[in-house]
Amino acid sequence: MASRNTEGTASLDKALDVLDAVGSAARGLSQAEIAERLALPKTTLYRMLATLVARGLLRRDPLRRVYCLGFRCFEYARQAHAMPDLVAAAGVELRTLRDLTGETTYLAALDGLEALSLDRCDGAHSQRSSSVLGQRKPLHCTSQGKAMLAALDAPQREQIVRDIPLTAVTPHSITDRRRLQAELKVTAARGYAIDDEEIVLGVRCCGAPIVDAAGQVRGAISVAGPAFRLTMKRVELLGPEVAQAARRIGAQLDAAKPRAADSPVEPIDGSWAFHGAFPLWLPRQSCLLWADTLAPALHRTHGSAPPRDDCIADFDAPIFALLREPSATLVLQHEAWLRVPDGGTPEAARELPRRRLQAVTVAPDGRLWACVADGERWHVGALGDDGSIGAGWRLADPASALAWAADGSQLCAITPDSGDVLSLRPGSATPRRVATVPKGSGRLSGLALDHDGGLWTALSDGWSVVRIAPDGAIDRVVGLPVPCPTDLAFGGPRGDQLFVASARDTLSMDALGAAPLSGRLFVLDAGVAGAPAHERRGM
Repeated sequence: MASRNTEGTASLDKALDVLDAVGSAARGLSQAEIAERLALPKTTLYRMLATLVARGLLRRDPLRRVYCLGFRCFEYARQAHAMPDLVAAAGVELRTLRDLTGETTYLAALDGLEALSLDRCDGAHSQRSSSVLGQRKPLHCTSQGKAMLAALDAPQREQIVRDIPLTAVTPHSITDRRRLQAELKVTAARGYAIDDEEIVLGVRCCGAPIVDAAGQVRGAISVAGPAFRLTMKRVELLGPEVAQAARRIGAQLDAAKPRAADSPVEPIDGSWAFHGAFPLWLPRQSCLLWADTLAPALHRTHGSAPPRDDCIADFDAPIFALLREPSATLVLQHEAWLRVPDGGTPEAARELPRRRLQAVTVAPDGRLWACVADGERWHVGALGDDGSIGAGWRLADPASALAWAADGSQLCAITPDSGDVLSLRPGSATPRRVATVPKGSGRLSGLALDHDGGLWTALSDGWSVVRIAPDGAIDRVVGLPVPCPTDLAFGGPRGDQLFVASARDTLSMDALGAAPLSGRLFVLDAGVAGAPAHERRGM
C-alpha cells in the first residue's frame, strides 16, 4: 500500500514539474524539450501530456508543435482571485486605459512572492508589450509588483522584501533592498509605480494597486509599451490616471464573503403556478398579489399566520405585468390592459397605452416607466399616454425588470442576456453597471430594493436569490428548494419578509421529482426592510 502511495505521489510530482516547465516558457515547449529538461522517459511523458491536455491544463499548438498552458489554468487563477470576480471588475478600466493610451494594459494579483498575470487588453500598435496570461513575474522589477508591495501594511511588506530574491533581470533591475524600500516609499506617496526597463529592456510600465473597501490589496493594473513611446514624461502624466482607474476597480470589490441565509425559506400553502411572477405587496390590505403568467390567473396571499393563498381571477391570455392602483390592480396582456377592482370584475383599461412592453414599473411620482424595443437596441423611459417613450437611457440588451429607488435617485434594471445589474440615474445618459452575475450562476429574474440600498434578484436555474450591495458585491445568498425562482418582492407588517415566486413550466419530470415545490410561492425573513411599493396615481 505504501509503495502505491509513493508511486502516486511521484507521478503527481512529475505532472506538476511538467506544468511548471511549460508555464515558465513564454512560447511553450516541445515534447522533446520537456523530456530533456525533466529527464523523463518518452512513454511516461507521452501519457502525462495526453492526460494534461484532456483535462485542459495544457494545450498543444499544432503549428509550432509545442505545449502551452491550457485555459483551465487561467480559470483556476481567476477563481482564486475572484470575490467578487476581480477580472470582471477590472475589465472596463483595462479597456478604457488601453483606448486612452493605445498601449497594452494588464491585470495581476499577488501570489506568494510573485505577481500572477490575470488579464490583458492588447494595444493598438503592432510593436507592443505582450506578456503571456498566467505568467508569474518578480515583484521587485515590475510596476505591478512594486505597486502591490507599496500598498501592503508595513509588516507584510517588510517580510516579503526580506524573502524575495532581488535578481538582476536586466541591468536596470533593483538589486539592493534599501534602494527597493526607498522606491516603495516614493510609490506609496504618489500612488503609482514605474518599471523603467527593469524586467524587459526597451519596455517601460506604469502600475497602480487595487485596494478593496476593507483596505486589502487585491491586485494591480498597469500600462506597458516600448520606452520610445512611453517616455518618462508621458509616464508621469499617465500615472495619476492609472491610479484613479485602480481606485475605481477597488471600489467595486468587497472583502466580505457572501453569507448564507440564517432564516428558513417557507413555502406558502396553496396551488402551484406554471410560471409565478410579479409579486406586489398591498400594505393596506396586508396581502400579496401575484400572477401565474402562463395559466393566467391572479392570486392573493393573505398575510395571516399561517399565510394562505387563493386564486381571485382567471384570464384568457398570458400576463406580462402587474401594477397597482389605490383600489385596483392593472394587468397587462400583450398590448391590452385590464383593471381588476378590489372585489370586482375585470374590465378594460382603455385609457392606458396599447404597446408591447419588455418591462414596466411605477416611479415615486406615479408615472409609468418601461423598457421597449428601439431598432436593434432598447429604450428605457417614461411611458406617455400615446405609448411613446420619453428621454431616458439606451441599452444594448433588453431589461426584464425595472425598480425605482424610493427617493427617486436611481432606476435599477437587470439585463439577463448579459447578466448585468444596472443603475440608471436621472441626469446621466450612461447606465452604470453595478455588477455582473456569471451565467453559470443562473439567469437574472426579478428585482426588489431594500432600505439599505441593497438590490435583490432571483437566479433562475440557480436555486437561489442573492443580495447585491451598493458597491456591487454579492453579500448574501439564499438557497431555495426549487431551481427556477422568477420574481420577488418585500412585504409583511414590517416590510422585512421577502416573497419569492417560482416556475415549473421548463422542468422535466425528473427535475420536478427532485424539486416538487416548483411553482409555489415562498417567504423568508430577509433581515432588512424593503423599499415601499409605489401605487400608481393616474396618468
